[in-house]
Amino acid sequence: MTRSTDEALARAAVLALIAQAELTPKPGLADTRDLQARATGADLLALRWSAKALAPGFAAMAAAARRPGEPSRALREELGAIGRCAEWTMARAGGGAATGPLHHGALWVMGLLVAAAALRPGAGPGEVTATAKRIADHPDRGAPRRPSPGSHVSATYGAPGVRGEGRAAFPHVRRALDALSRARAAGATETQARLDALLTVMSTLQDTGPLYRAGPPGLRRVKEGAHAVLEAGGAATPEGAAALAALDADLRELGIAPRGSAALLAGALFLDGLPVHGLPAPAVTASPVR
Repeated sequence: MTRSTDEALARAAVLALIAQAELTPKPGLADTRDLQARATGADLLALRWSAKALAPGFAAMAAAARRPGEPSRALREELGAIGRCAEWTMARAGGGAATGPLHHGALWVMGLLVAAAALRPGAGPGEVTATAKRIADHPDRGAPRRPSPGSHVSATYGAPGVRGEGRAAFPHVRRALDALSRARAAGATETQARLDALLTVMSTLQDTGPLYRAGPPGLRRVKEGAHAVLEAGGAATPEGAAALAALDADLRELGIAPRGSAALLAGALFLDGLPVHGLPAPAVTASPVR
């Protein structure tokens, strides 16, 4: 691998983040509607700028992974240091919000997957996520000791969060990829397939965002609502689309945003867009914001 390959991985990661941000209608989450309505408290343009600001950090993570060629504690700590710098840049690019307009879990998910893809060029999603787990298993001595909202929720409710997902080889990223394949095979549009993939994650993930905002009852509404859409046939059916609209209205009214699910969908879109063993993969496209 070369510097140009590192930059290509970084571009693919940024495109995946933007594609996830622009996917519409996402229940309770910022999307193209938020250019006019601030229902989610996040401006889509800020999300796009934040994603683009991460490109140098992702390229640096890919280069860092290339040097040792194997998962190690030193690599995990270098990725953590790069990620903390990238998070600061992301927040400034998105308007200076303390937590950044992109969920910080998206940086964790994508950083691990970019590094794993750099370590295993041409590998399939299963091998990439397994390599990401080997990186995540190492502790990061440079990580801040202060508790975060996510760590507090994890300690309170036993939810693994996106960090736990990494240590488990990203099971929900792989479920999202399976959902994408099924929906495409059934004739869904790309937007409908991606929405079904997001709902598949939402239906089972112990998402710390809803837990932090509304506790177990809030998370239960997310899971049950997502399951209802899928049971109705998914976003491609009239019944599923109606259930999706009802879930979106419910979560927006309550201020519940399943951002962890969105971060894992972005990881799935990144892997979905990578070539495997030299074969072309579906392009990760993001629609222009109007």
